[in-house]
Amino acid sequence: MSTNHYTGPLLTGIRELRSSWGWFMFLGIVLLLLGTVCILGNVAATFVTVVTLGWFLLISGVIGLMHAFRVQGWEGFFIQLLGALLRGFTGYLLIRYPASGAATLTLILASFFIIGGLFRAIGAQALRFPHWGWASLSGVISVALGVMLLVQLPVSSLWFIGFAIGLDMFLEGVALIRFGSALHHIPEVAPYKAA
Repeated sequence: MSTNHYTGPLLTGIRELRSSWGWFMFLGIVLLLLGTVCILGNVAATFVTVVTLGWFLLISGVIGLMHAFRVQGWEGFFIQLLGALLRGFTGYLLIRYPASGAATLTLILASFFIIGGLFRAIGAQALRFPHWGWASLSGVISVALGVMLLVQLPVSSLWFIGFAIGLDMFLEGVALIRFGSALHHIPEVAPYKAA
C-alpha cells in the first residue's frame, strides 16, 4: 500500500493510523483468541451471553422503574412504567431460565435469517443489479441457516448463539490483524507541506 498519491489530511490520517498498527494487531489477537474460546466452548458462551443480556435488561428495568417513579406526574408515566417492568421481567426470565431464553433467541434469529434471506434473494433476482448473484446466494444461505436452526431446535439453541458470537469475534480479529499488518508495511513518507 503506497502513500505517494495521498496528500493533506488523508496523509496525516494514514500517518496517525500507521503509528497505532500495534494496537490493531493486539486487539485483533485478543478477539481472535476470545472468538476461538467461544467457538470451542459454544454452549458455555451461549449461556454466558443469555445471562449477561438478562442482567443488562434487569438492571435497565430497575433504573427505568426508578425513573418512572421520579416523573410520575408526567403523562407518559404508565408507558415508562410498563417499559421498565417489561425489561426487568424479561431480564429476570433470561437469568432464571437461560436455556429457554437461548431457545427463544435462536427462534427469533432463525426467523430473521429466513425472512431476511428470502427478501434478499428475491429482491436481488427481481432487481438484477450488478453482481446480483452474490446477494441472491447470500439470501439462499441465510434461508438455509434459518431452516437448519428451526429444524434442530431446541438443540441448536444450546450452541448457536455462542458459536455465532465466537465466529464474529474471530473474523473481526483476523480483519484487525490484517489491517494492522497492512498499516505496519506502509512506507514512511515525508510530511505534507501546503503549497
